Amino acid sequence: MTSLDVQETTDPELPGRLLVVERDALLPLLRSRPEADFARPAAACPGWTVRDVLAHCSSALTRVVENRFEKGVFSPEANDRDIAERADWPNGRVLDELERGMTEAGEVIAQRGGALDLLALGEWVHAGDVRDALGEPGAYAGAGLVYALPLLARFSRERGRRPVHADLDDVDEPLRLGDVSGERPPARYIGDAATLVRLCAGRPLPAAGYELAGAEAGELNIFG
Repeated sequence: MTSLDVQETTDPELPGRLLVVERDALLPLLRSRPEADFARPAAACPGWTVRDVLAHCSSALTRVVENRFEKGVFSPEANDRDIAERADWPNGRVLDELERGMTEAGEVIAQRGGALDLLALGEWVHAGDVRDALGEPGAYAGAGLVYALPLLARFSRERGRRPVHADLDDVDEPLRLGDVSGERPPARYIGDAATLVRLCAGRPLPAAGYELAGAEAGELNIFG
């Protein structure tokens, strides 16, 4: 992977590019899988199946495209309602809605001045949740990683998470995460980028293959 300038991210088109790149990777994979795979449990989202994750993602993006943000939208209760509304849909219809959302939402997100950028990152993380549940390699990596890492760094900073200096095996330049005030000493992460994504998204971690010193895993979670 080439060097990344991930410290300041103001490109309004970046979330849309992330969604389109993930669309092109994820949708062909999903359309090739047998129906039974959609009923697999998604370990990263307790209580949800692969289909539930996809229905949540497709409904969230449809809300963006259609500008439907009623009170309580994206709360756990609203997410469960959106999934339930799609319970009788064929899997193909859910995938069609997801493809449309990943294609069209980027333009809307760009117009919102950063207010919906975290949603795009969350959709990409959920795509990783799905690949993980399906046993696909590189669940939280792939072509979208180059777009996801700048967003990850930005939101960890905006949310005041523990500062971390990350030396990534597969990225040329170190990645700085979290609070940049200098009031807290930075923790140190050594490992691959996909595991760092898992840490910052509160996903299940591999048993080995990375080092985190000076912080607890939960201190990095930008969604928690």
